[in-house]
Amino acid sequence: MASILLQTTIPDIPDDWNVGRFSLLADELARAGHDVTTRNRDEATDDSVLSVLDTLDYDQLWLMAVDAGHGLSPGDAAGIMRFRERGGGVLTARDHQDLGSCLVCLGSIGQLNHFHNQNPEPNARRDDQDNPNISWPNYHSGANGGYQPVMADEPAHELLRTDRNASGRIEWFPAHPHEGAVSAPPEYGFAQVVGRGRSTVTGCAFNLAVALDGETVTGGGPAGRAVACSTFHHFADMNWDIDAGAPSFVTEPPSDEMKRDPSRLETFKDYVRNIASWLGARAEHRADPRGDGESRTTRSGTFAEG
Repeated sequence: MASILLQTTIPDIPDDWNVGRFSLLADELARAGHDVTTRNRDEATDDSVLSVLDTLDYDQLWLMAVDAGHGLSPGDAAGIMRFRERGGGVLTARDHQDLGSCLVCLGSIGQLNHFHNQNPEPNARRDDQDNPNISWPNYHSGANGGYQPVMADEPAHELLRTDRNASGRIEWFPAHPHEGAVSAPPEYGFAQVVGRGRSTVTGCAFNLAVALDGETVTGGGPAGRAVACSTFHHFADMNWDIDAGAPSFVTEPPSDEMKRDPSRLETFKDYVRNIASWLGARAEHRADPRGDGESRTTRSGTFAEG
């Protein structure tokens, strides 16, 4: 199993998307057997962990990019890039408009993410019509507390694998009124769309997640795998349990669909477990960061099987 750092790109701000609002995700990863560390970003110029992530004993970074655009310093970005170059797995999740646009500094991961003012989608337009304060990209997949159907090409990506239904794949994700935009650039042969959603307002299809596998780094070695998600609301407490609450600026009326039918959420949790297994653990000997001269070899896990 893997050592996972679950971190946000903001300091510990109570009325915001601090890491405490992803406690159910942390619990689920821990139940799957992973060693999970949760933290918010330091208020210093360089984060004390992200800027040296490649030297620490983590296998994966699950980065909730909840900032308004300046959540990573150049030092943080360099540390994350070195982490991937040394085989570390990375998940990123952002949201609408420019929320989480600090991700554009993360090389190929940045190119998967499209924002309002940075790396915008071609022919982008407003999708969600309910909140005039939120502009594109803002794909309306449904209400918080509800589900959205997932479309996938066959054969479905292994991240969608499940044995909890007849199709053998995860068919429903948590919904959100205004999701961001991710894509698999055609020049990236190592990028693959995992699944797609569809706007309940315009009918427009949009990508829910894109996976990177097979990218090489300088010298020809493999980079760590990565997953870029259209919104951190796939993983937020309020989107798994609407009674968990949200920051005061969340004003859209919620749905009770998930409360009425929790079974689809349990199936979606296979997606979480699959990501953690697929990102894996760095399978090389690494010097122990405590400096006691020990090293360890880590191995990838298996996909969720129910």
